[in-house]
Amino acid sequence: MLGFGGAALGNLYRAIPDDQAQATLAAAWDGGIRLFDTAPYYGLGLSEQRLGAFLHGKPRADYVISTKVGRLLEYDATLEGAAERHGFADPLPYRVRFDYSYDGVMRAFESSLDRLGLDRIDILLVHDIGEVTHGEEAPRHFRDLAEGGYRALAQLREAGVVGAIGLGVNEWDVCLAAMAIGRWDRFLLAGRYTLLEQEALHTFLPQCLDHGAKVLLGGIFNSGILASGTRGPGPFHYNYAPAPAAVVDRVAQIEAVCEAHGVSLAAAALAFPQAHPAVAAVLPGLASAAEVHSALALAATPIPPALWADLVAQGLLDPAAPVPVAERGQGALA
Repeated sequence: MLGFGGAALGNLYRAIPDDQAQATLAAAWDGGIRLFDTAPYYGLGLSEQRLGAFLHGKPRADYVISTKVGRLLEYDATLEGAAERHGFADPLPYRVRFDYSYDGVMRAFESSLDRLGLDRIDILLVHDIGEVTHGEEAPRHFRDLAEGGYRALAQLREAGVVGAIGLGVNEWDVCLAAMAIGRWDRFLLAGRYTLLEQEALHTFLPQCLDHGAKVLLGGIFNSGILASGTRGPGPFHYNYAPAPAAVVDRVAQIEAVCEAHGVSLAAAALAFPQAHPAVAAVLPGLASAAEVHSALALAATPIPPALWADLVAQGLLDPAAPVPVAERGQGALA
């Protein structure tokens, strides 16, 4: 399934006008996309507001919303007109405070309902709880989740105002740790199971199958290098930073195999991770109607089975990785 990653709706790296944001969402809707992922962090509430405005009046049963808890937004008038914060251009005037406690989860949930204009959330994820975000503070925050935050999530799920609960992170280790404190339905993992790297194949993904949790994948282009390829002048980005030479070389080799089969690197990168039985959807970040149309075209690209076989033969793809068996890059878009 192809979903919609909503960070760009919060002006990630560059501001986009409201009309462009609405046109982007309209293109996704018209293209059959019905899974929309957002978070309070994206634009400090702006992504949720824009998504809620677009979905207002649409049949509630026709779409799936994923948002997140763990950050509380606190209004600060001194931030009115701030040009850039947390990587978001022209965000809303809120400060961020991490809170994974029972009360913090409940407050974040209610605030998201207000911004989205909804009375329930389909998928509610604990955002950025691992060491990548928190460093030495990570154990404290995880303890707050284990001792209170998870209980809030479970209660919301039991009450029916949340359909599924999980984590939304950039590292799979904390997901494995979370499996010990409760039952999770979804894990959103960014950048850790892609055409470029498959370490999660032997660790995280089998545990998800055993736990009964489905996986949503963000960062399937590894911050850009699997979308842009290596043929241009660069710069090439990997994991939100300039790509190391070894990564650029490996991507160039993958790209050469794709070209030999008449397939773009981006189409192969979009199709590959969806073949794993634990993966429910991929969530490319989309900032314009043109990017939506490009993603839909990539999703419809036929991928010859020989491409995957050649990647394996050249040591560029884990031979244990499931690969798409149909000619098309993926199945249904909705």
